[in-house]
Amino acid sequence: MTRLILASQSPARTKLLTEAGIHHEVLVSDVDEDAVQARYGVTDPHDTALLLARAKAEAVAALPEAEGALVLGCDSVFEFDGESHGKPYTAAVARERMLRMSGSKGTLHTGHWLVDCRDTEADFDETDDAEDRETAEGTGATLGAVSSADVHFAEMSEVDIDAYIATGEPLHCAGSFTIDGLGGAFIRKVDGDPHAVVGLSISTLRELLSHANVGITELWQVDGQ
Repeated sequence: MTRLILASQSPARTKLLTEAGIHHEVLVSDVDEDAVQARYGVTDPHDTALLLARAKAEAVAALPEAEGALVLGCDSVFEFDGESHGKPYTAAVARERMLRMSGSKGTLHTGHWLVDCRDTEADFDETDDAEDRETAEGTGATLGAVSSADVHFAEMSEVDIDAYIATGEPLHCAGSFTIDGLGGAFIRKVDGDPHAVVGLSISTLRELLSHANVGITELWQVDGQ
């Protein structure tokens, strides 16, 4: 079976892949997101999401454990009032953001980057068997895409906001909210791929895999098989 490695420690992303029947492994990168952004300078939220996804994928792809696998990196950035919002980390930041977001809308950008670490014909030399060269499955593909969705928020009272923040859920989520957890109660509707709001678009993954000559059905694990 083709191996897929998710270069993310996000429980929501691995849960989404699992529920979609996609067999995968998790290998977390040690990418310093602030350092990556400082190196490339100020970019818009869309490009920042792709930049960080690429950094995570390439960091894991460089590890020996990734040999022979496809590596997927993902990162999400919330755009609101022209600003990029990552994880708030503190209750004060989350509260300030959510008060502004109440009854309004923003755009969640999720970047995806795929690296094909499988052997290609170019990895072999003249001393290797012709059969090995012919069976090389790797394409050398390294490419990405961004899936974005507009998120419309319901009116939220200060009591609701404080209660939500007290759960700790929004502190480590891009934009200070989730759609697949407690925060879903405050989302009125989504225009676009809802999976992108969770943090990984299955349809975008399917498109990226096609460039590596892999059909997503090859990764399906049905009924434990």
